[in-house]
Amino acid sequence: MTAWIRRREFIALVGGAATWPIVARAQQPTMPVIGFLNSLSRDAIADRVREFRQGLKDAGYVEGENVAIEYRWAEAQLDRLPALAAELARRQVVVIVAANTPSALAAKAVTTTIPIVFNVAEDPVKLGLVASLARPGGNLTGINSFIGELVAKRLGLLRELVPGATRVAALVNPTDPITETALRDMETATRAMGMQIKVLNASTSGEINVAFATFVHDRPDALFVSPDSLFTTRRVQLAHLTTRHAIPAISFSREFAEVGGLMSYGSNQSDNYRQVGVYAGRILKGAKPADLPVVQASKFELVINAETARTLGLEIPPTLLAHADEVIE
Repeated sequence: MTAWIRRREFIALVGGAATWPIVARAQQPTMPVIGFLNSLSRDAIADRVREFRQGLKDAGYVEGENVAIEYRWAEAQLDRLPALAAELARRQVVVIVAANTPSALAAKAVTTTIPIVFNVAEDPVKLGLVASLARPGGNLTGINSFIGELVAKRLGLLRELVPGATRVAALVNPTDPITETALRDMETATRAMGMQIKVLNASTSGEINVAFATFVHDRPDALFVSPDSLFTTRRVQLAHLTTRHAIPAISFSREFAEVGGLMSYGSNQSDNYRQVGVYAGRILKGAKPADLPVVQASKFELVINAETARTLGLEIPPTLLAHADEVIE
């Protein structure tokens, strides 16, 4: 009888020991998950994503070590954003990073409880994302990059480089929620400068080609590329077409100038994405979006591609060169 009890106790002891690793694993704290939503593709903003991770690191979080990130890319197809945002909400991520305006609006539409950190091109109050810049008041906060609010500045720079420009074509994406505001700003600015504006709509790569085909019969003096995620993704196509058609163009994104476009002016997106990472980290530590003021972008950069200017037969004025943050030779 005693031997039987001892044997039974031994089996129970061994069986219990076998469950220890399982119990221990179950008791380990789960890693918080950030949802990263963007209307672009991973390749289009790889450098910016690295800056976002650096911001997270500055806040004490390293992907794969103490935080996980679920990425959702719309590949420049804005109609995919609502479903991608809803997917992250169902995943019950701790915070959603919506790194451009269409993504922020899509994320806001699916949750009023999950914190959202945005990087938007327009005034987030006008967009209906926050109650005020100082006290956002809801589940959203982030960065105003002023991309869409620098229309007059970009047109002025374009006029400085091409003094004789009076007829300007504006390439816009009609599916982008900020296009209507951008067009109003463009019309106001061109009117004040005595310029005429022709709007060209494009929401796909093919439509961009169609828009440029109109230049054969109705050639503008210059081209204004409206702030839009599609045009960031298609920057190589745009740079090639503007060079082929010999059209001086200005964009909002420095990547346009880096791949052969003439000129760009806008806020430093690397800095903006880093700040988004810092804010996401602060929320992981317990901060509430309602108490985190919207950060106003403070770093702006003018990038000029001097090689493209020479190809187009343009002489860059010394005053413009003096103001350039980078001149690509």
